[in-house]
Amino acid sequence: MYYLHRYSQETNFDNEYYGERYLEPWVSLTEDIKKVNYNKNFDGYVRFDILSSGQIKWKSSDSNITRTIEYSKNGDKWTSITSTTGGTIINASAGDVIYFRGENQQYAEVIDPNYTTSSGDLDPYNDKNIRKVTFGGTTCNFRVSGNIMSLIKKDQLVFFKLKDLSGDCNFYGLFRVGSNLKSIENLTLPATGLTNGCYGFMFTSADTQTAMSLPAKKMHEACYRNMFSECKSLTTAPVLLNNDLATYCFSAMFAKCPSLQNVPNNYLPITNLEPHCYSSMFKGCSAFTTVPDLPATTLTEACYGDMFQGCTSLKTAPELPATTIAAGCYSGMFSGCTSLTTSPELPATTLMKNCYSSMFDGCVNLTGGTSELPATTVIEWCYHAMFRGCTNLAVAPKIMATTGGRTWWMMEDMFNGCAKLDSLTCLITDFFGYAPTNRWLNGVKEPGVFYKNPSATESSIRYNEGSGGNRIPESWAIEDYTA
Repeated sequence: MYYLHRYSQETNFDNEYYGERYLEPWVSLTEDIKKVNYNKNFDGYVRFDILSSGQIKWKSSDSNITRTIEYSKNGDKWTSITSTTGGTIINASAGDVIYFRGENQQYAEVIDPNYTTSSGDLDPYNDKNIRKVTFGGTTCNFRVSGNIMSLIKKDQLVFFKLKDLSGDCNFYGLFRVGSNLKSIENLTLPATGLTNGCYGFMFTSADTQTAMSLPAKKMHEACYRNMFSECKSLTTAPVLLNNDLATYCFSAMFAKCPSLQNVPNNYLPITNLEPHCYSSMFKGCSAFTTVPDLPATTLTEACYGDMFQGCTSLKTAPELPATTIAAGCYSGMFSGCTSLTTSPELPATTLMKNCYSSMFDGCVNLTGGTSELPATTVIEWCYHAMFRGCTNLAVAPKIMATTGGRTWWMMEDMFNGCAKLDSLTCLITDFFGYAPTNRWLNGVKEPGVFYKNPSATESSIRYNEGSGGNRIPESWAIEDYTA
């Protein structure tokens, strides 16, 4: 005859049948009261498959944060460990299988909710402002799989149903262990309800080729920030299902992933942007030859800042149809894209601080493309270093602005080092002082021609008031511009 034998506590079961396997919630099929047939089920728990011998460390970033979890090695009973600043150690050998579970809503926390960066941006989820508990310092190579929710609730009947995170920074930096992490594709991140900073820096520098699915549709601040940054072997980006954006949500998500292949043209379809949403997202993705469409017509602060910086194989830039722009929106966007040959049209007529700063800085194979910059008034840093170091730029965009005045550094270094550039049209009538155009035409081709606004005097164009130096190369002629 068979019976159901129920244990009220998991520990009671483990104590009686140590080393065996059980099925939660501690119900087993028995032939008699003393002899038990049962299955111990580890389904869903976070699992490390150890590939080389070493140590697993459970480490706190500082003494103000600790977390306790449980682990089971090779089917053994569960053992509790609490993080320390030096790292609580689990010794592991090649071939070991180690499971983890926990009862913690979040494994990291914000230090100062009003944290501000050196540039003045409110950024509480900045990496410098997070205290965390992670597997950092782990020395063995391993693959990770299972359901990440088993670190929030250890009961299988509970965590398999969990779809919402709570709190902030839930798994921030959790697997930031460097190249020792060899595979993440079988780790499930099932949450459709995210939180601020929840997956920030979660897999930074992992040596994985493929990422897992990301089912969430609603983004939260910094939720995917640097999530896969510096994953040097990552070749395929996960499908994104989001239908909205949030501040810093995709910032640096794939930064410095040199093996990442092109993503689909419709990878980033959202048109309602948020500050810094795509900043540095693909920075340093040197295998990129094309980039996704960017259909937004209204931009936000730094939304595309440094987005494709250092994508050295990129040959073609996307169309940029935005007519309403914001501070820093294109700053550094294509800087260091050394294979880029043409720049897109930039139709915005009202500028914002730093909007085009360093946008094509160091694009040494850029020959032209942008026909004109149609804004009528320039402001601080708007064109700063925009084409600096574009050594093959032969045709510069016409600068149609007529108002400049006391606008500091508006065009400083704009064409510095453009060795093939021998003409420029600029319709500003009221340059003031040295700073607005400091070094803007250093290293250009000589002789050349400067086409000025007919209302501007030749002396105001040629000389910097108060500095005694030349605003344009001495060998360049000055002529009135005619449309």
